[in-house]
Amino acid sequence: MTLPFRIAGLLALAWMLSACAGYSPAAVRTGMSADEVQRLMGPPTGRHALPGGGSRLEFARGPQGFHTYMVGLDATGRTTGWQQVLQENSFHAIRPGLSREELLRALGRPGFVRAGGYQPGEVWTYRFDDVFCRWWEVEVVDGRVRGAGFSPDPRCEKNVERDMP
Repeated sequence: MTLPFRIAGLLALAWMLSACAGYSPAAVRTGMSADEVQRLMGPPTGRHALPGGGSRLEFARGPQGFHTYMVGLDATGRTTGWQQVLQENSFHAIRPGLSREELLRALGRPGFVRAGGYQPGEVWTYRFDDVFCRWWEVEVVDGRVRGAGFSPDPRCEKNVERDMP
């Protein structure tokens, strides 16, 4: 391989690694300003008000992605911490009666929204890392959570008869 191709390959590799650096908030530290967080992670996909004047910056990763990071900000706009919210303990905190805004503040935007079918309202779907290949679905009717639960993620469905030995 000639030197120009090696240099081009190294530059491409460096660019790809730098593009991935903003995926997670691993470099986000307590006390950083919202502007500093955005320089590290890019523009947030949402901003949600918290009681007491603080807020949460939402960083949903990818369409129907498996990770949504919430970065907490105090009333002065300084970082208080961060968490990846698409996980079971966050889902179990979702209860009937929560408002649409409370749901967005807890989990961020859904990966997929569809009509409720024969029922009124919508079904919001959240993909997440799960060894059982499930996703979390939330029924939202008249701006409130009616119910929620796990269901099989269609990306993992297989033709059982074809797969049998």
